[in-house]
Amino acid sequence: MTPPASFVLSPAPIPTTPSEFQPGEGAEAQFLGVVRSQEDGRTISGIDYSAYLPMAEKTLQELVDRGQREHGPHRVFIQHRLGFVAAEQPSIVIRVQTKHSAESFDLCRWYLKEIKTSVPIWKRAVFVG
Repeated sequence: MTPPASFVLSPAPIPTTPSEFQPGEGAEAQFLGVVRSQEDGRTISGIDYSAYLPMAEKTLQELVDRGQREHGPHRVFIQHRLGFVAAEQPSIVIRVQTKHSAESFDLCRWYLKEIKTSVPIWKRAVFVG
């Protein structure tokens, strides 16, 4: 049985500890999104992320449930930071563990696209000067 997917919306830093594999898993793909120091050609000190938590958490839960239904058994961990995230610091991590590597890569990309297009998380660049 595949353990449930999990997600976190929090101002806490992104953990960098390695994952443990479960029996039958042979691959993990990880996406780590880092705040760039430039936005629209201007220098920023970071990005301020906000969300309507009840809706964002509900949407994320629906997303991971849909991922399991449509893409088969896998484990996924998603953390998106909220609040101010300084430039050059991670703002999101997505880890997907599956039986085979191609599945992990494809699912990691799928989750990122779905988060960006459907989860109500907003960003505001904080410009320097």
